[in-house]
Amino acid sequence: METYYDPKDLGRFAEMGQTSPELWEKFAAWYGAVFAEGALSEREKALIALAVAHAVQCPYCIDAYSATCLEKGADLEQMTEAVHVAAAIRGGASLVHGVQMRGHVHKLSM
Repeated sequence: METYYDPKDLGRFAEMGQTSPELWEKFAAWYGAVFAEGALSEREKALIALAVAHAVQCPYCIDAYSATCLEKGADLEQMTEAVHVAAAIRGGASLVHGVQMRGHVHKLSM
C-alpha cells in the first residue's frame, strides 16, 4: 500500500546531514544529550517522546519511539497511557482556545 509517508524514509534520516554536516552534527549531539539518562530515565524520556510524537502526528517518530520504548523497558500499557496523556493535552488545548473564540464572538456581537 502506497502512502505519503514511506516507512523506509525513517532509516534515511541521517541523509539530512549530507549537505549541512556541521548543523547535522550539532543537532545529533544535542539530540543525544537530550535523550541521555539525567533527571529523567531513558525510559521516561522515550515515553514522553512517544506522547509528543502522537501530539505532533509524526508517523516516523511514532514508529521510532514505539520501538525505543520497548527497548527501554516500557510496556504497551504504559505506552498507551502516554498516548492518552498526549490526546488529553491536545484536546484540552483545543477546548481552551474556545475561550478565545467566545471572546471574539462576544466582541463581534456587540
